[in-house]
Amino acid sequence: MPLPKRRHSNQRTRKRRTHYKLTHHPAMVPSFEQPGEYTLLHHVDPSTGKYKGRQVFESGEAAEQGQA
Repeated sequence: MPLPKRRHSNQRTRKRRTHYKLTHHPAMVPSFEQPGEYTLLHHVDPSTGKYKGRQVFESGEAAEQGQA
């Protein structure tokens, strides 16, 4: 297997690595509960505690109101 005779410079290495970047953004979908807002795909909405319109867990705000 061939080996390099000389060390590559930092500039050459960094030029090669410029193409190692993300090509897409995380999938964002419109929120079921709050129109006009977006949430991550396949994630529970942390402000409401709902996923696909179902209550999955009690959100922090709802828990505070229930204790009072």
